[in-house]
Amino acid sequence: MQHRSLFLKLLSAAIVFGAWEIAGRIPISYAFPTFIESMTALARMTFDGTIFVAYAETLKPLVLGVVISGIVGIAMGLWIGLSARFEWLFAPIFVVMQAAPLAALIPILVMVYGIGLTSKVFVVCIMAMPVIVLNTAGAVRNTPASIKDMAKSFLASDRDVLTKIIIPAASPIIFSGLRLGVSAGFIGAILSELKITPTGVGDIISYSRSIADYPSMYAAIFSIILLAVVFLNLLELLENTLFEGNNRGYVSD
Repeated sequence: MQHRSLFLKLLSAAIVFGAWEIAGRIPISYAFPTFIESMTALARMTFDGTIFVAYAETLKPLVLGVVISGIVGIAMGLWIGLSARFEWLFAPIFVVMQAAPLAALIPILVMVYGIGLTSKVFVVCIMAMPVIVLNTAGAVRNTPASIKDMAKSFLASDRDVLTKIIIPAASPIIFSGLRLGVSAGFIGAILSELKITPTGVGDIISYSRSIADYPSMYAAIFSIILLAVVFLNLLELLENTLFEGNNRGYVSD
């Protein structure tokens, strides 16, 4: 199954990169470089250290925001899923946060917290936390009642029911929400650099666009996508390690 998953991922990447190269050679736009040109620009920025300096800035709000969103989001989701009263009080807040247009909230955050690290962390959290909370709450709420009743019939404590029944049963959806939250966090980190202060990878994107250096612009965008894919695969590996029994393979297996 692991070899099949790797093969499908490599095949998908080959199709996307091949289509990118063809579209750049047609070209579909003068501002759309080929895949090879973009990778050449990425290699140049890697060897001269530009990309590492940029990520030193970008990773600060990203890592802080994702860690805060993951810890607080899962805790809030568990609480909402376990308590009808808490759900009634707090679930609508996260639904509104998920639906609210982020671009309209950024000026408010800048007025309150300035243009520094705090505002950028808040942007990441606003993007990432709602989906983590709502997915976790839904997973906990939909844990089969028969399993919980069986555990209680064997005199399991509430803590045992939570840690040994509810969380393992809900883990696939919790980790799905966590992966979606991390993806949204990456978007929030770059958006904050484009809308608040041009630093890190966002600065490379803005500057390259301003001087029409489109290969460098697409290289920077590709690098953040690549980093997000690595993060998501690490989360998937963590899930498979912690909850190995929940990995049931493909439907066609």
